[in-house]
Amino acid sequence: MNIYQHFRPEEREFIDQVLHWKDYVESLYSPRLTDFLDPREQHILKMLIGENGSIQYRLFGGNSGVERKRALIIPDYYSENPDDFQIALFEIEYPGKFVTIEHPKVLGTLMSLGLKRGKFGDILFEDERVQFFASKEIGEYIKMNLQSIGRATVRLKEMELEKAISSKDEWVETETTVSSLRLDTVVSGIHHLSRQKSQLLIGQGLVKVNWTLTENPSFECDAGDLISVRGHGRVKILSIDGKTKKEKWRIHVGKQK
Repeated sequence: MNIYQHFRPEEREFIDQVLHWKDYVESLYSPRLTDFLDPREQHILKMLIGENGSIQYRLFGGNSGVERKRALIIPDYYSENPDDFQIALFEIEYPGKFVTIEHPKVLGTLMSLGLKRGKFGDILFEDERVQFFASKEIGEYIKMNLQSIGRATVRLKEMELEKAISSKDEWVETETTVSSLRLDTVVSGIHHLSRQKSQLLIGQGLVKVNWTLTENPSFECDAGDLISVRGHGRVKILSIDGKTKKEKWRIHVGKQK
């Protein structure tokens, strides 16, 4: 059976990577830690590794409620602990009375250091406080090179994971049916918009799937996708539960409050 047929063509490289990780653990009987994965990547990893085999996985992003998580692929004998995930938490100290720091600026600055997105987890906010999770192996590099964000001079303070800002994202789970899994149809069904309105939003560049701008209305949605529509919030496709008697797709989604 061709395993790739169950996924998108552009996901083939990641599929190969997951299979390589799995083979590594099977052959060496030793754990393998990944970078931070987005929800769709986590879904693919779960599908490929399965739940009941001799090779298993654990996911952890530094705190409960976070989206981006590192995966620890392990032999079934292995008993993991939080330190195995090698996650560091940094708080950004900056003159909050004079400047404002927002998510895009933080992410943009981190990416400008020449590091992959997979090296960073969620970015957390609470009033003027800003924190982010990162892979421990790049911790010293970040502390040496991150000196400003926008116009603000900053300093990083490493914190214990237990002192992370609580994720305030609240998701309301619901089920709905859609006539197809096309992006315009899914956006229309979830947000109760006309098909024409959803196509307009997509065409105007106001829709992202898994943090990537997607202007193709016929893009095929799948379980694990996170869909962001400007002005309408974010939605996770938690599962696709088959078709109804009327040939509509039944999908289980989480809507951000």
